[in-house]
Amino acid sequence: MSNESSLPDQPEKIKVGIGAYISLIFAMVFFSGLLGGKEWWSVFDFTTLNGSFGKVVSNATEVDGALNVTKGTFRGTGGGGAMDGFLFAFGLIPSVMFALGMINVLEHYGALNAARKLLTPLLRPLLGIPGSTGLAIIGSLQSTDVGASLTRSLADEGQINEKEKDLITMFQFSAGAMITNFFSSGAVLFTLMLADGTPAVPASIGLCICVMFVMKIFGANVFRLYLALTSKKEA
Repeated sequence: MSNESSLPDQPEKIKVGIGAYISLIFAMVFFSGLLGGKEWWSVFDFTTLNGSFGKVVSNATEVDGALNVTKGTFRGTGGGGAMDGFLFAFGLIPSVMFALGMINVLEHYGALNAARKLLTPLLRPLLGIPGSTGLAIIGSLQSTDVGASLTRSLADEGQINEKEKDLITMFQFSAGAMITNFFSSGAVLFTLMLADGTPAVPASIGLCICVMFVMKIFGANVFRLYLALTSKKEA
């Protein structure tokens, strides 16, 4: 028997206060990456507070009497198999723990209830998922680990069923960590110029972000259609 009807998906029956809306706004800004950078307000950004591991010397060579040192992460270089996979998973623990800890604090102040009430009328027809997944969606735009951990938490708490979990996973899978990866890697393409001085990429950064976001929604709805067709066939 499906538990879809038992899920808290009736936004008009949820009573939330002003504190819940404030915590929701903070969560959206905190996980969105909008405050990232080196300014003072970056202390309210998840990635900035999450930080990074220090570097260790991975290789040292001497060229013309000068010592060149190459630094890498604690995983080292040349690893493989289960051992390297363990170190990779070990490196994800801090960000996942930090994200879940922040969500538990924000949930205490009603952020998820406010998200469910405000976002369900938008996300239900758009993606077929409840508004409580809003923070997972926002978090996934900056970090794949955050989106995955929040989705797992919602599933464990019974706030989303299997179909909704598949849909939000599909949304996150397409262009994962879109904002972080695009601005850290893809944005450099917009600085390239052709020989005649014209930009090598004839598009704006905003247009590219909009295209990626629209295609994420399109991909989730294609999968939504697939699930609907397969469920009818099984029935």
